[in-house]
Amino acid sequence: MLSVRTKKILALFVVTLTLPVSAFGATVSETLRVSDDRGVTRGEFLRASIIVLGVPVDSSKVPVTGYTRPVPRALQQYVRTAQKYGALELFGKDLGLGKGITRGEAVLMIALLQKLQPSGVALQFSDAPKGSDLENAIQAVVEKGWMQPIRRGYFGASRMLSGREAKIFLRKVAGEDETVIEMGPGGEPKTPAVIIRFKKKETPPLPESNLLRAVWQLLNDQYLYNEKINDKEAAYKAAEALVDSVGDPYTTFLRPAVAKEFQTQIDGEVSGIGAQVEYKDNKLIIVAPLTGSPAEKAGLRAGDEILLVDNVSLAGLSLLEAVGKVRGPKGSTVMLRVRRDGVEMDIEVKRDNIKVPEIDISYQGDIAVVKLIQFGQTTDRELRSLMMDVQNKNPKGIILDLRNNPGGLLHAAEIVVSNFLPQGSGIARILSREKEYTEVTLDPPTIDADVPVVVLVNKGSASASEIVAGALQDAGRATIIGEKTFGKGTVQQIIDFYEGSSLKMTIAEWLTPKGRKINGEGVMPDIEVKQSETRDEQLLRAIDHLR
Repeated sequence: MLSVRTKKILALFVVTLTLPVSAFGATVSETLRVSDDRGVTRGEFLRASIIVLGVPVDSSKVPVTGYTRPVPRALQQYVRTAQKYGALELFGKDLGLGKGITRGEAVLMIALLQKLQPSGVALQFSDAPKGSDLENAIQAVVEKGWMQPIRRGYFGASRMLSGREAKIFLRKVAGEDETVIEMGPGGEPKTPAVIIRFKKKETPPLPESNLLRAVWQLLNDQYLYNEKINDKEAAYKAAEALVDSVGDPYTTFLRPAVAKEFQTQIDGEVSGIGAQVEYKDNKLIIVAPLTGSPAEKAGLRAGDEILLVDNVSLAGLSLLEAVGKVRGPKGSTVMLRVRRDGVEMDIEVKRDNIKVPEIDISYQGDIAVVKLIQFGQTTDRELRSLMMDVQNKNPKGIILDLRNNPGGLLHAAEIVVSNFLPQGSGIARILSREKEYTEVTLDPPTIDADVPVVVLVNKGSASASEIVAGALQDAGRATIIGEKTFGKGTVQQIIDFYEGSSLKMTIAEWLTPKGRKINGEGVMPDIEVKQSETRDEQLLRAIDHLR
């Protein structure tokens, strides 16, 4: 696998939104005209959701069939539209569009319309079956702050959705307000009323739109080979040019085929050479070869710059084009010309399907060595219980090995830090255009405060690895040993469009809790130790430090 900042491997923080190409439709106030204190029907919520989100409406005259009761004519186009996204399967054969909609049904409908999937640590709700679509939908909207559980461990999925809750929920989904529904101890909405801050913005005009329209008109009216004019190709090239103009290697427009491939990586289907890469200073650089991967077996290292692929130069190619040259089917071989410390060399790699591990715990006598290969779902769900087992063995010290760990989910980073710091401790400061906030730990530590900790890092430690190292270093909880880390300190967001393309866009930067800049800087170790070709000097230094 050659990964391009996927959610499970490199991206610090990936949020997937599904938007229509034409942007959102009417406001919630214009669409959902119900009183705050009465319930909202399924039909009302369905219609409002599709209109507010700007989902392209199926206005064909094909009658809606297959349900036990006829669908009102006024709702047929919305039902046909929702059918395409599987957003009505939760109601079965009896849509009951006149019935009130529950909180769980509303959340699941939105999740299906927007193709939402949870990205963080699994949350447990007593009223949502484990592993169900409902649990995933609740998890996704809670992560985004669109709706909150009534109380810890209980979402209130079967409670009827009030008009007030529905409006606030849809405003959150549509980006019209930033408020969260707060519940009282008995499950009732708190008073005073929530303040609505409308943030819907006018879409800025396209740059030199008159020029663009004139060129397009001339091509359509006078270009000799008019059969070569392809509307979709023109649109994609225009979108690519707009995105490329910002000059950010992490901000890219993905055509449908590439977006689909990207999504398969997010879902954990990986194949290739088994190396994570970054595009830095217009160069394709290996962040880290995966443990046991073909890349590692062939001798590729963090920091290697890939110059040629099968004698084809990568100069001038985009990130995705360069990555496409390296990828290939299982069993095929690729010859890479790499530059390492100023020296060029050819390395042949045999591609394969890669299963990415996450956690490996071993012991050096009474010292626990916890190696994290990436920050993904396994770390989210299993690490805290594994760390409790470590603590039960009363270790003399703990080595947290983050070398060649290219990062992953922000939630997973929070889980890792939570094992060592008091609940509510800072993890990272997130800076976007509109706000700045600090991510904090949500759980109490599993490791006693008097157990010393060493964190091992190198130049292949990136993104979420740097968050963990920086947070523990700021708090004085761990000694950092090894080499300066990679220096990846920006946050990407994935936006999926309904016709299949996607936009991967940098939306924020993160700093350590004390405000230290990481992007382009990296985390400096407290004790610098270069890695040896013959033995693991960094691990040996960590063991000596703890003993």
